Order: sequence, then structure tokens, then C-alpha cells
Amino acid sequence: MIVVMESGATAEQIEHMAEAVRRLGLRASVIEGTERTVIAAIGEKRADMMESLASGPGVAAVMPIAAPYKLASREVRPDPSCVRVGEFAAGAGAVGVIAGPCSVESEEQIMSAARAVKAAGATALRGGAFKPRTSPYSFQGMKEEGLKLMAAAREETGLAVVTEVMGTDDVELVARYADVLQVGARNMQNYRLLEAVGGAGRPVLLKRGPSATMDEFLLAAEYILNEGNDQLMLCERGIRTFEGHTRFTLPLASISYLHRKTHLPVVIDPSHGTGHTYMVPDLAYAAIAAGADGLMVEVHPSPETALSDGYQSLDFAGFEAMMARCRRVAEAVDQELVGSTVPAS
Repeated sequence: MIVVMESGATAEQIEHMAEAVRRLGLRASVIEGTERTVIAAIGEKRADMMESLASGPGVAAVMPIAAPYKLASREVRPDPSCVRVGEFAAGAGAVGVIAGPCSVESEEQIMSAARAVKAAGATALRGGAFKPRTSPYSFQGMKEEGLKLMAAAREETGLAVVTEVMGTDDVELVARYADVLQVGARNMQNYRLLEAVGGAGRPVLLKRGPSATMDEFLLAAEYILNEGNDQLMLCERGIRTFEGHTRFTLPLASISYLHRKTHLPVVIDPSHGTGHTYMVPDLAYAAIAAGADGLMVEVHPSPETALSDGYQSLDFAGFEAMMARCRRVAEAVDQELVGSTVPAS
């Protein structure tokens, strides 16, 4: 349930009611909105709880949360959330761009990619140090050495580092180097991992599983939020359908639906969502026009020689051209493409 405080409620009244929630054996999550504060009371409720809380000082109303996902719901937080890391921002009108290679392959590769995407207007660098691959014989990533190279790229460019963590044993190591922990599509329902990244003290990017429903996606997000981490972005990266002309089917309707159901920022990955370089820019433009809060795009200095996902990666010139047009689209729909320095041409 949620305890809605009066617009003039004092800090003492808010803390008093949060403590009252805790005494009932529930977890209290205090959420400050633009007009008033809400306290989400999470746990198993009894019939008498709402009445006892409703009589508290500064309380305007106590209401049940209808959605199965509680902390992710707009019933709890009607205002959109914004995730900020350094110069990167996504949500509440800000559009953040995360760009870089699928995997870290060498110092020269990741440094040149970081410089290029920074110059084109990205504010976060993607790159896999640990790579989940379908075949055990495929390139598995440079692991900690790759993390060190990404941290060095951040030191030079100021880009926030976004990289995937694959298992609970790796969370502490990855959090030591990364600014944003990515949970990949294959791990969306790895609940122990979701709890671990939720408690790691880093923002999280959660990718939708290729066969997951929206409720499953949002309930996976709930595991992270339930650990007290509200710095969470949802990433739509496409789902499996009967179609074969794309790697996955990228449903941009997810943007509108998620914005209606949750306050969390929605990031679109047109690279995995299509699997074809030539499609990536068009889907990026469409995503921004539909209201996406961010893009995650694969960019490689030489896609034809990439060790993974070269067939869906943009080269530097292609990314620069895409960013210039993305900025124009963002301006047309009253969004701000954060960090975009490329003139609209």
C-alpha cells in the first residue's frame, strides 16, 4: 500500500509515518514527488493496517497498490524517474546515449571507440568485459583486464561505463570499475543476481528477456528496487517472434506502455533489436520520436573485424551521422539529447 502525505507534511511527520510502517513489519520506502511525499509500505498487509496508518499526522490518504509490481508502479511514484551518472542522464525529458563496442577487444579498440562516441555526443560507454555467448567456443571477453581498459577510457573521456555482470560472484568486481551494472537479457529472471546488483550501490540497466512478458519484466525490476536501489533503467532490446528478417522483433510500443505503467526510464537497443547495421539509425530515430529516455547502440572502429556482433555495429561515421539526426528528432518532440555536441545538419 502507499501512504500519501499532505503537501505540507513536515520532515518529522514523514519520518514518524515511515517508522509506523516499519513497526507494522513492512518495509518503508520514502519517495519525494514534486507536490507531495509518498511512503510505499511493502510487505504482507493486514486488513487493519490501512486504518491505523490513515490516522497518522500529516497523512492525506492510504491506498492499496493494485499493480503486482509495487515500487516500479506509477501508483507509488507518479513522476518519471531520472537516472544520472556524471554527464549521463536518462528520464524526465533527458535522452541519454550509451554507445560503444559489443565487447572490449584491445586498448586501441576501446579507447578509439570512446573518443569517437564522446565526440559524437554520447555520454556513456558500453562494452562487454564478460560476454555471455551461445557457443562456449566463441570469444568470452577480456574479463577484469577489459574492465580496467574501460575505466581508463572513462578517465580520459569522462564517459560513464556501462557493462554487463553475469553472475553474483562477479558483482563486487564489476562494481569496482563500472558506473552502471547491466543485467543482460539472458539473466533477466536470475533473481539472485537481481538482488545482488540491487544492493551493489550502482545504477542498473535491466534488459528485457527475449521471451518475457511486460509483467515479468517489471517484476524482475521489482527485485532490484526492493533492495533499495531506485537508480534503475529498463532496456527494451527486442523479443523472439516468428519473423526472420531481423535478429529480434523490436516493439517500440513498449515505450508508451512502460511509461504508462512505470516511472522508470526506458532505454531502447536498436542494435540487438534488429541485428542489421542499416536498420539501427531508423529505429533509433523512431525510438526517440516515440519518447524513449535513452539509446544503447553498438559502435566499433572496424565492424567487419569485430569479435562479436559486427553485423549490427555502426562505424564511427555512421554513428556521428545518426547522432546528428537524433538530435533533430529529440528537439522536435521536446526532448533533450544529453551531451549531443554534433550540429544538427
